[in-house]
Amino acid sequence: MTILPLRKFFAAAVVAVCLPFAPHVASAAPAANLPDFTDLVDKVGPSVVNIRTTTRVTLSQSGSLPPGMDNGDMSEFFRRFFGIPLPQGPGQGQGQGQGGGQSPRGGGQGGSQGGQDSGPDGGSDSEQNTGVGSGFIMTSDGYVMTNAHVVDDADSIYVTLTDKREFKAKLIGVDDRTDVAVVKIQASNLPAVNVGDSNKVRVGEWVVAIGSPFGLENTVTAGIVSAKGRDTGDYLPFIQTDVAVNPGNSGGPLINMQGEVIGINSQIYSRTGGFMGISFAIPIDEAMRVADQLKTTGKVTRGRIAVAIGEVTKDVADSLGLPKAQGALVSSVEPGGPAEKAGIQPGDIILKFNGQSVDTATDLPRMVGDTKPGTKATVTVWRKGQTRDLPITIAEMQADKGAKADQKKAPEPKPRPANALGLSVTDIPADQLGQLKIKGGVVVDSVDGPAARAGLQKGDIILRVGDTDITNAKHFQDVTSHLDSQKMVAILVRRGDNTQFVPIRPRGAGQK
Repeated sequence: MTILPLRKFFAAAVVAVCLPFAPHVASAAPAANLPDFTDLVDKVGPSVVNIRTTTRVTLSQSGSLPPGMDNGDMSEFFRRFFGIPLPQGPGQGQGQGQGGGQSPRGGGQGGSQGGQDSGPDGGSDSEQNTGVGSGFIMTSDGYVMTNAHVVDDADSIYVTLTDKREFKAKLIGVDDRTDVAVVKIQASNLPAVNVGDSNKVRVGEWVVAIGSPFGLENTVTAGIVSAKGRDTGDYLPFIQTDVAVNPGNSGGPLINMQGEVIGINSQIYSRTGGFMGISFAIPIDEAMRVADQLKTTGKVTRGRIAVAIGEVTKDVADSLGLPKAQGALVSSVEPGGPAEKAGIQPGDIILKFNGQSVDTATDLPRMVGDTKPGTKATVTVWRKGQTRDLPITIAEMQADKGAKADQKKAPEPKPRPANALGLSVTDIPADQLGQLKIKGGVVVDSVDGPAARAGLQKGDIILRVGDTDITNAKHFQDVTSHLDSQKMVAILVRRGDNTQFVPIRPRGAGQK
């Protein structure tokens, strides 16, 4: 406590008395209008469910305690020396914390629910909690949507409503590519969610998540949309938010201010396992398309054209004469697949699929995947400075498998003098051309200068320089001898099974 001298005390008192009578100079700035989520939560909250999964384990009753001791002896031992009850092993807990406090239902604690059945060799079968997550009611007759990883490897799935009713759910279908799953409970007149349009989501708008983080049911968090179309390497582009999403929120809804579900909370970016300000949601439009197929057939059927693709960088676009960096660069084509039959080649850039613009490489798998197998479509590609429309028949996507090529090592050649690109090359033997299913090209023997800085390696195959297909080493030397050192040139390079353009700026006279 600060003590003031008497004179200063009286001065302070005079100022305090006079202040209420001072004229009002400026009014305080009006408070910002902050969103009120109470009505929204009242509306959507009852549609959000807690999902608990269990697996059946066999517990051996022999050898679990030292000889001559039973549970009563062990309980007394722990009570006397540690002041706590006997710790419960799998299959012995009741879903409640022991020795003070309660653990939330299914909060990743591994406690068991339900009874035990006798197993072989004197053991017992028990349901052991293996996970906890969230979900939401799609339809009033009991269809519930959640994440595929929430119900993975579960023997039993339990859905708990906000009114505390619990149902054992039936798994309808799972799609690992989109991380979407649908389960069904035997109930009617349930409060279903209103589905929104994820295409209308705007960066900066307020959104709310409801779920069971760490097993804490019906927890509400809020934030804004941070970005759209966020590519995390998965099949779908995600909605990024700063809404607090933690383990247990998975499968819960992301809700806009109109009370509509616009996404399914699916992933977080974290170095600690907890929320760090970045979370990702599956767009509801994509999720509903998957859910409709799961409800109808129990699986998802997707189209494929059998190509491997990569992003088109600005340097590649500039060197190939594309107006802007867009499309999907074809790096390899599966032999005998729809793309090869349609005439698509490594090095082509797919600009459109069935008239829809392919802005980024991640757009193409979604467009093709959403097309029914057997459908005839048109692919627009950029090749050698021109666009071409190629008709193609969509095939059905099967299990992923890696294409392998049995490549023979080319005989060790004598290096030729390096050219303006810094490459020494030799011809490819005719038998190897057939194995690689290519008509021409040269193999790189040594790399230096511009090519080395661009990342080319010994053993790479050069298929094209700019818009010119390379037939042999002499042709390569002729083409590269006329390159302009002031302009980038795109080199079509094959490495293993993948093909991509590598932009290189040729060196001028006297440059390294």
